[in-house]
Amino acid sequence: MTNYQETLANNEVVNDPIVATATINHVEVIENVIDSLEQDDSAMVSHSPEGNYLWKFKYGSVEVFVQLSGTSDEDTITVWSVVLKLPAKDESKLMRYLLELNCSSTFEARFGIIENQVVVISTRTLAELSPGEVSRLITIVATIADNNDEALQSEFGAA
Repeated sequence: MTNYQETLANNEVVNDPIVATATINHVEVIENVIDSLEQDDSAMVSHSPEGNYLWKFKYGSVEVFVQLSGTSDEDTITVWSVVLKLPAKDESKLMRYLLELNCSSTFEARFGIIENQVVVISTRTLAELSPGEVSRLITIVATIADNNDEALQSEFGAA
């Protein structure tokens, strides 16, 4: 094994490549993404005194929700959309199908169940979250939900 050692002159300075990161205003980024996706001026937002935000907008045939739990690195962004209400027809077949979709076509999102509703959901902490990643999370959830809700309701929706 070869050992490479670098020697520096006394006046030579070593600078590690450090990318300066500006503070990202996640609220503005989320609102810009929603503005580009929402239809029929459907976007709504609520803001609590504790610093939580909740947006709702229409995308295709679904409503998409974006929740921001705060603005610190430890806070989270959660994006979800309901695609099917439960109970459903042939739930064992539905669950298998959703697991297969989770494995093959949901990217950073996933199908899950919240309060007897099948949702497409994604959540992430804000630490090191770029505007592009915010856009991707919202777009992925909205697109997967819109692409699957009608077929799921048609095949598995309650009679």
